[in-house]
Amino acid sequence: MQTIDILIIGGGAAGFFTAINVAEKHPEKSVVILERGKDFLTKVRVSGGGRCNVTHACFDPKDLVKYYPRGEKEMLGPFHQFCCGDTMAWFEERGVELKIEDDGRIFPVSNSSQTIIDCFLSEAKKYKVDFRTNHAVKNISKVDELWQIETSQGMLEAENVVLTTGSNPKMWKMLETLGHSIVPAVPSLFTFNIKDARIKDLLGIATQASVKVVDTKLESNGPLLITHWGMSGPGILKLSAWGARILADKNYNFQIKVNWLDDVDKAACLENIKDFKIELAKKTVQKNNPFELPKRLWHRIINAAGIKDDTRWADLNKQQTEQLASQLTEAIFNVNGKSTFKEEFVTAGGIDLKEVNFKTFESRKQTNLYFAGEILNIDAITGGFNFQNAWTGSYIIANRIFD
Repeated sequence: MQTIDILIIGGGAAGFFTAINVAEKHPEKSVVILERGKDFLTKVRVSGGGRCNVTHACFDPKDLVKYYPRGEKEMLGPFHQFCCGDTMAWFEERGVELKIEDDGRIFPVSNSSQTIIDCFLSEAKKYKVDFRTNHAVKNISKVDELWQIETSQGMLEAENVVLTTGSNPKMWKMLETLGHSIVPAVPSLFTFNIKDARIKDLLGIATQASVKVVDTKLESNGPLLITHWGMSGPGILKLSAWGARILADKNYNFQIKVNWLDDVDKAACLENIKDFKIELAKKTVQKNNPFELPKRLWHRIINAAGIKDDTRWADLNKQQTEQLASQLTEAIFNVNGKSTFKEEFVTAGGIDLKEVNFKTFESRKQTNLYFAGEILNIDAITGGFNFQNAWTGSYIIANRIFD
């Protein structure tokens, strides 16, 4: 049986990035990627709505780690070695033109994930990486310092194994038999299911808002998107990432408080309304929206405050004024369940970070066993950060594995 120098299990982003970099650095070594399915790079294909959000324009490691609810402390050192700017340079050196969008997300100029897939496949072939599909791993064990891997296609033997299998419960089970502790997985990036007359049929409306989870310290702000099932957008997704475990414990039934005016509190809002009652005295509240909220949302808010369509600003009574300020700055919504964010399923959970050496991404439990990507208990908010975690870990493994 041939002994493989480096066997990578998982044919996704981290797997290919590890393989290409180690094969380029050590052309004399045999590098094999195993993929359990029939296709490689499936998550790359759907990421960023099919455009592949390769990384984010956050070039300072100290700022970058703040986007990681889990892994912030551990990734600071690695990001000093390979950060977002290094990722951009890596792809551009290989002919992939990238662009930075207004929100900081970085995509190929082609707006197609196929550009990234083609780059990976081309580089892997160039450096003679052996990649094999339909190889489901059934067992991993160590015999005489060599790894024995039982697959659906037979046995393999390797000196070094890199696991890049993402949130794969079967692989986590195998790692437990090798002495590793697994933090149970819960969803991280998800949207909130809300049935409420105030947002019914407002599909597609987006506005800047701040959101708090009632009776917790969880809060965030950012664009909030109303969907047919409830609420989404960066503001909600940030909450779901930072509150992954807290919201799982609540079985995804909780209340949120939405401030449609973002950083304007209720007291300031009341003062504004008093001014508008003078400035806009003879005009109707419905047709004159001084808060510049989306028109249909504004109509729902004033209706929820008990204000009729023909009511003039000057005619608002004390109760209506109070209700309007409340609906604008502290509207309570009941969340009953969650939905996956597009096709991008990210989890919090994985290998306990205390059991990994982040100078090399090698296991502290087993020699010559390495991890990269979401198999670790590391996750980030949406925006290219989860891919950056994969690129950084993979690059460091490739540079340290044969030192």
